[in-house]
Amino acid sequence: MKILIIEDEKLLADSIKTLLLNKGFEVEVAYDGETGTEYAELGIYDLLILDVMMPKMNGYEVARKVRSQKCGTPILMLTAKSSVEDRITGLNAGADYYLTKPFDTRELLACINALLRRQGTQVNEVTYGNTSLDLSSGILICGTNSVRLSAKEFDIMRFLLQSGSRNLSKEVILARVWGYDSDAVENHVEVYVGFLRKKLASIGSNIRIEAIRKMGYHLEVEG
Repeated sequence: MKILIIEDEKLLADSIKTLLLNKGFEVEVAYDGETGTEYAELGIYDLLILDVMMPKMNGYEVARKVRSQKCGTPILMLTAKSSVEDRITGLNAGADYYLTKPFDTRELLACINALLRRQGTQVNEVTYGNTSLDLSSGILICGTNSVRLSAKEFDIMRFLLQSGSRNLSKEVILARVWGYDSDAVENHVEVYVGFLRKKLASIGSNIRIEAIRKMGYHLEVEG
């Protein structure tokens, strides 16, 4: 699970990051609303943790912008403002839950797990064409045929299936699967796409991973 923290208080942001890393999450941090929005709009995160009071763009503005881009990623909003009006503003902006500072780390983890569970119970598999990806086992299924994917293959295949016919650039796939701080290069994406094409063919899938020069990859269903 990949989480983005958008919080201008560096000490707080880094302490939340450390807490979540120790719980096994992948975590990235943006320290202002404008940068956080750019990251969030990539659609590569499973959860956004969003502060309200930030420079450049406040949390309400970030949430509205992210939602206007049809991004359904759960948003947990953090703020020192505790009035009912502030909570209503946050929820109306697109937040899924509103946590008031200061908060107990146990409460933060409970909120995060609840939002991720809610997201996970809605979708246990992703399907495109005649092929499904079981999200709990990492197995790609076509009829009676199936093949298990490696961790990186699973992440890329899931991202492609969720995006369908929408093009995903190599840069976006790198950020989603390897992370912004990774030394991985575009060739890594090409290699794993090659692996996935072979596995799709091996189970008789009717979906193809198509490449468009300078635009990336998308899926097509064979007629």
